[in-house]
This record gives sequence, structure tokens and C-alpha cells, in this order.
Amino acid sequence: MRTAVIVDAARSPMAKGKAPKDDRPGGALSGVHPAELLGQVFTQLIARNDFDPVEVDDVIMGCVSQVAEQAGPVGRWAWLGAGLPDTVPSTTVDRRCGSAQQAVDFAAMGIMTGVYDIVVAGGVESMSRVPMFTARMGKDPAGPKVAERYAPGLVPQGISSELIARDWGLSRHDLDVFAARSQQQAAATDLSAEIVPITVDGNGSGPRVVDTDETIRPNTSVETLAGLKSAFDAPEYRERFPDLGWSTTAGNSSQLADGAAALLIMSEEKAAALGLRPRARIHAMSVASADPILMLTGPIPATEKVLARTGMSVEDFDHIEVNEAFAPVPLAWAKHFGADLEKVNPRGGAIALGHPLGASGARLMTTMLHGLEATGGRWGLQTMCEAGGMANATIIERL
Repeated sequence: MRTAVIVDAARSPMAKGKAPKDDRPGGALSGVHPAELLGQVFTQLIARNDFDPVEVDDVIMGCVSQVAEQAGPVGRWAWLGAGLPDTVPSTTVDRRCGSAQQAVDFAAMGIMTGVYDIVVAGGVESMSRVPMFTARMGKDPAGPKVAERYAPGLVPQGISSELIARDWGLSRHDLDVFAARSQQQAAATDLSAEIVPITVDGNGSGPRVVDTDETIRPNTSVETLAGLKSAFDAPEYRERFPDLGWSTTAGNSSQLADGAAALLIMSEEKAAALGLRPRARIHAMSVASADPILMLTGPIPATEKVLARTGMSVEDFDHIEVNEAFAPVPLAWAKHFGADLEKVNPRGGAIALGHPLGASGARLMTTMLHGLEATGGRWGLQTMCEAGGMANATIIERL
């Protein structure tokens, strides 16, 4: 079995997205076609590494709303639009919020087994241009048999967040403290090394460059968060779940965002032959699933599986990324494993940086790699909850 190494990792700035029924324009990247957004990340990732991109075996990209401007192989269009060799193929992965992490895992699997030598893996999501749920077209994608099995029916992820808060004994104050910490950690961290600038149309004033995250709110406090209303409180759910605390708000949930991220992954031998320095190796990975009603607890069995596979424990990790889809997700995960919260999302998470669905797995990996390098840490663990109860877990070792 060969070793898969990460040679480079980069992401766009995270920009504000918008809700499905919001008629207002999105944030700083809303004027950029998603293929162009991803293509600009590709261009800079390739340019700063001395090798011929014709040698790339595959481009594996995550994307959740594969419709409209994100329809088809978005990685292929991004690659071609960036002027890169048309002999390089691409495919698109959808494992919901973990799509880009799964793309990275698939790339590593292909390299470990000798199918690939070089892969570009990552993801993109423009939630301004292709709003969440666009692909559903108002229809139920699960079908009647799932509804029968889980009668009286599946629930939105926000209700799952409320259920986790209830089951793990997490108060509204707990969630707001964690959310404020996410914003403060992101604001206090220099994230510039992991970001590549994106050129956007200046609406008649010429092109302008976006090179910082737009989503971070440095003045966020527990007191300001406490004034926000519950985002998911509704009569039908109050009747079904009368004991919920209704503590999930827009302030302690991930932000809708536009963004892209990509990693250059190679076999150790190929990197050596090209004279490129590996920054980390992909040590192990797993995928798991849990109850689709609780839904967001999948990172717990995914982590248990990858720890059992490697013989490692949570205490072995210097940097841990648990995607902040909602504050109860990392808090319940940390409570289950007895993890040190100081190691969890130490550079801020999706509550501060946003959650561009199909890109987030690669954004977290990019942030974790840079975090390990900044602190001199060795081991990193990343896990993400995904719709339907699924989750990925990936371990990397900084080299």
C-alpha cells in the first residue's frame, strides 16, 4: 500500500451566501460563477507547485447542489476554464456536507492502491447563485418508504440540532458560548496563509480582489447571541417534541456561504520524483452513519471507527476539526469522547467562517493543515456530519 501525501492546500475566502427565498444579492463572491470561483483556486494551486498539470490523473470535486450553474462535472468546467490541460478528467462527489472530505478520501484511496499518482481534490458551493434546496424542485427526494420507516417523518437538521442539545444536556448558554468562541478564534487567527485571492467583477469599476473572509463577526458576544430567537421553533415540531429547548439560532449555527477549496495530493514517490515537499500524509479514513432523525451524530461512530482502525485515541491529536453545522454537533462529539475543547476548531469553525456545503470538507482540511504547521502539531483529525446521519472521519499526519 502506497502513501498518499498532501503537497498543497488552498481555499478561497469565505463569503456570505443567502437563504433560498432571499431576494437580496449575496456577498463578495456572489458575482462569480462557481466554476470560475473554483477555477481561480485551481490556477493558483497549480502555479505555486513546479510540475506539469498534464500529469494530474483526476480532479475529484465535492458539490451538493449539482444543478443550474453547478450542474454536471463542475470540476471539469473549472479546470478547462482555468486553461488547464483538457486531457485531465474530473468527477463530482455528493456526500452532502462531507462531499469535499469524501473527495479527498477518494483521492487518497486511489493513490494508496496505485490507480492514481496525482489528484486534485476539493469542492465548491455558491450558495448565493445556487441556493440550498434548489435541486429538490419542491419535491421529496427520500420517497414514501423512508417516510413510512421513520414515521411520522424525517425532520430538518435544525430539529436534529435541538434533539442533540436535549440528549447531551446542552443549554442555550452552552451553545452561545461555543458560537462566540468560534467567532473570536477566527477573528484572532491570521488565516491569510490558507487563502488565495479571488478576482471579481467590480460592477463597472473594474475588477477587484477578495482576499479575506467576509463571514467573521469579531464583535460577537454571548450577550448578543442570547438575544436571537430560535430558528426552528414551529407548532408541528413543538407538538411532536414537547421537551425541546429551542436553543438553536442563526448565531449558533453555520453560516450560508460561497467558497471553494482544493488540495494537491500525490503518492509519496511521485512527490519525491517531482522534487515537491509533502506537507502531510493521509493516515486513515472512515465513513459511518447513524439515526437519520438525530442525523448529526454521525461523527461519533465515524470517529470511533477510525480510532479503532488505527489504535489511536482522541488524546493523540493536536488539532481536531468537527464541522460546526450547529453548535451541538462539536459539543456533543467532545462530550462523548471527553475531548479537550481547546483542540477542537482552534482557528474558528463554520459558525464564523461559513459552510459552503460542497467545499467545506476541503476547507476544514486546509485549515487543519495550516493550523498544524502554525503550531508545530503532528496529528490532525477531521470529521463532519452529513445529511441522513452520515459522516466522514480522516486522520492526517503533518510531515
